[in-house]
Amino acid sequence: MEGKCIILCAPSGSGKTSITKFLLGQDLGLEFSISACNREKRGNETNGVDYHFFNTEDFKLRIDNDEFVEWEEVYKDNYYGTLKTEINRIWNVGHNVIFDVDVEGGLSLTKHFGEKAMAIFIKPPSVAALEERLRGRGTEDEEKIQKRLAKAEKELDYAKWFDNIIVNDDLETAQQEVLTIVKSFLRK
Repeated sequence: MEGKCIILCAPSGSGKTSITKFLLGQDLGLEFSISACNREKRGNETNGVDYHFFNTEDFKLRIDNDEFVEWEEVYKDNYYGTLKTEINRIWNVGHNVIFDVDVEGGLSLTKHFGEKAMAIFIKPPSVAALEERLRGRGTEDEEKIQKRLAKAEKELDYAKWFDNIIVNDDLETAQQEVLTIVKSFLRK
């Protein structure tokens, strides 16, 4: 059985994970697609819950075996992707998939799933607000913050390719706007 896909994308620190968690708490029949990556676990992350963590060799082997719907080298030698088995797992229990992915991955998913997908771009109110949020996390060093900010400036140019753009200058308002859009799409 195939269902629908909700794709949430944003520069790191824009609030897409908070909005994703909010949507998962609603009665929408959504289930989170756990991405795969080859980066180190952060803090309290759990393999198979937050991400499917692989070493670089295993990740590349899965690419060669065509096990991904999409994958990206997000930063040099830093891979993220969506496993085909993950999508099938969710659809086989009758749920719709919700993705929290980077912008390029989101566009790849949109192309792959076509009419079954709706892509929402979560936009920060400004790059300065984004930087403040990233620093407020306290999870990354200055080099990583600068990489994320440089990437974010490029990612903001991709917003025009998404079905909907939501500016997250107030999280509760953004959550309600996204909820309205998602409910409408799932009813179609």
